[in-house]
Amino acid sequence: MALAASHNAALGLFWWKAVPNFGDALSASVVAHLCGRDVVHAGPGKADLYAIGSILQIARRKFSELDPDRQKPWIWGSGLLHAVSSLDFLSNVNIALLRGPITAALLGIKTDRFGDPGLLVGDVYPASPSRTHAFGLVPHHSQMEEAQRLAQVTGSDDMVLIDPRQDAQSVCRQISACGHVYAASLHGLITADAYGVPSTWVSPGDQGHLKYYDYAASIGRVLISPLSWDQIPDHARATQQPADLSYAAGIRRAQADLRHSFPACLHAPQHIGSA
Repeated sequence: MALAASHNAALGLFWWKAVPNFGDALSASVVAHLCGRDVVHAGPGKADLYAIGSILQIARRKFSELDPDRQKPWIWGSGLLHAVSSLDFLSNVNIALLRGPITAALLGIKTDRFGDPGLLVGDVYPASPSRTHAFGLVPHHSQMEEAQRLAQVTGSDDMVLIDPRQDAQSVCRQISACGHVYAASLHGLITADAYGVPSTWVSPGDQGHLKYYDYAASIGRVLISPLSWDQIPDHARATQQPADLSYAAGIRRAQADLRHSFPACLHAPQHIGSA
């Protein structure tokens, strides 16, 4: 009875919330839908679960030393932002799934299953019933203050500027309503993939590129280098939308790995076996 009660309690999830960003906020939405429990934000040292985000270096700092009085958190779909200097924390966490093979290689973990939980967003927020814009532009949240530059890129009525600082449902609806997405935001690309919308990577400014390559490798997506902002208009004029994403099978495989790997011990009792 005590176990069932604890499983019905809110699940403590750590996600980055220092700045408004729909990609980080997606973590709670996806996890709550999948586990059938309320989800609350928890500090990195007290969380039951780490999911969306390049947040494993935070887990390394918080769990580098064993604390016998502290429960091991689960890692499900998280990734690295950069290489870490020590791997001692791995014995103090439970790993269900990593975001991609670059993260796995840097952690010295042998696995052939990967996935970013953002790929399950279509299970939470249905796609827009219609396409309202030929193109959408999703900057990294740190780039939204460059309003004048962005206005020049999005001067056409065919292209909508999608602010990643909005609530997750609004951003997802707008992305799914586009024929093609240009994204500096990693989860702009991931959300487009989840809805089957073609997308192109755009320069994220001074953000590191590892997380983009890590995700792309997880689904077999070719990702060479991002477009510069001033290349977008010409690229959009020359773009012909494919009927299907060439790496759609990789997306489906990652989605299946995500669903199958979610820790059963974190499900509400009535959801166990139903994911």
